[in-house]
Amino acid sequence: MDETRGKARAAIIVDGTEFDARDRALLESIHRTGSVAQATSELGRSRARSLARIETLETAFGTLVERRRGGSGGGGSRLTDNGLSILDQYDRLAITLEAAARVPETVLDGIVTSLDGELATVDTDVGAIRGLHDGIGVGDGVQLRIGADAITVHGSETTPDPDVTSARNRCSGRIVGIDRGETVQTVYVDIGGIDVPVLVTETSVSTLGLRDGLQVAITWKATATRLVRRAS
Repeated sequence: MDETRGKARAAIIVDGTEFDARDRALLESIHRTGSVAQATSELGRSRARSLARIETLETAFGTLVERRRGGSGGGGSRLTDNGLSILDQYDRLAITLEAAARVPETVLDGIVTSLDGELATVDTDVGAIRGLHDGIGVGDGVQLRIGADAITVHGSETTPDPDVTSARNRCSGRIVGIDRGETVQTVYVDIGGIDVPVLVTETSVSTLGLRDGLQVAITWKATATRLVRRAS
């Protein structure tokens, strides 16, 4: 993964050489058209520069494109198994980053009540929440952000004791909705009038019997809670 101006972008890096979205487009077009010339024409790129780019990539990643000279069977190019594998790796990385960028957050406002090393306790509308701080002081107004992928749902009778686990935050509430995806569900838990989204696998939904109206508990680590000082 690489980041540009704070926005994550997919890139596979080997020995300092990046395989990025432009390279992905080139390989995909070669795979589809069966020709470097057609691919570069389709993309509006220089054939010579594209061939040079392929050579640079192959120095780091291994042979990606097999080029066949003309003859009775005609010429053309195709991706090697390695080329197809790199294309698949890039696509899976891009999908993962895109999904991560869409992870919903719970945003809470609060006041810092105490500090314990790198952790702060914040008084919020849903109770005391612990999170990482960086130079925040007692009495400061802060905003807390908790990603839905950092929260775990438990049955109300099986909630782990926060004193004996690394999950330092715990709240109880009621499920008020479930958005069903193919493999991941977004479960909304009403905590003190605030709907907290939680990402849960389809298997966990079935195993825990999660449904609208069910009383549950949610936990998450203090290290998963981001604190930002509110502007005065």
